[in-house]
Amino acid sequence: MTVHFIGAGPGAPDLITVRGRDLIARCPVCLYAGSLVPRALLDHCPPGARIVDTAPLSLDEIMAEITRATAAGEDVARLHSGDLSIWSALGEQLRRLDALKIPYTVTPGVPSFAAASAALGRELTLPGLAQSVVLTRTSGRASAMPETEQLSLFAQSRATLAIHLSIHVLDKVVDELRPHYGDDCPVAIVYRASWPDQRILTGTLATIVDQVATTAMERTALILVGRALAAEDFRDSALYDADYQRRFRGRGE
Repeated sequence: MTVHFIGAGPGAPDLITVRGRDLIARCPVCLYAGSLVPRALLDHCPPGARIVDTAPLSLDEIMAEITRATAAGEDVARLHSGDLSIWSALGEQLRRLDALKIPYTVTPGVPSFAAASAALGRELTLPGLAQSVVLTRTSGRASAMPETEQLSLFAQSRATLAIHLSIHVLDKVVDELRPHYGDDCPVAIVYRASWPDQRILTGTLATIVDQVATTAMERTALILVGRALAAEDFRDSALYDADYQRRFRGRGE
């Protein structure tokens, strides 16, 4: 039997891949992170499925649910919010499954930074301004940041930053970034991207702390920083330039 780890997307229940939806529909057991995964996704579970909210469970308790299911010959759909490649606690679960020789698959999902970019109607990389996106966070109770992965170091590149799980220390984030990006650098904060109660704040490094102080935003808010967020005066990409010769465009010969 197989455990199927599925990226459930950022919030909107229709932002799940077709593969993920179909895996949910055929698994008699579904483990989902109830505090982050929309319950509407559970509508895809087959009739009579065992559905377990893992939010209050420890890793040992989650593994007990998985081993019970596999011993009974049942496939498991394991739903995590966003995409599984970052901050998903996937690594320690796979390590345990490898030790138990329980097979698994991993299906990617729509990450929150992509949903936030879509909500803003902005591309995070623009020619001549930014060609890199740094996905990062600040230190928290669950995991400290390595010394080599500090915001001030990333900021030296002036790439677009997508800073997760850090709205509660926004003032410190701004203090680290202002020397590198400048006070007028655009900032966007997207709270619960793609959820019905999604909210967006836009400002600059000089204004955003005061703007957030008048709202109630929690850790699920994503902080985006970079010139690409508000730029209008940038050159077109060469990709669609009439004179740009590429493999799939005829040369007119």
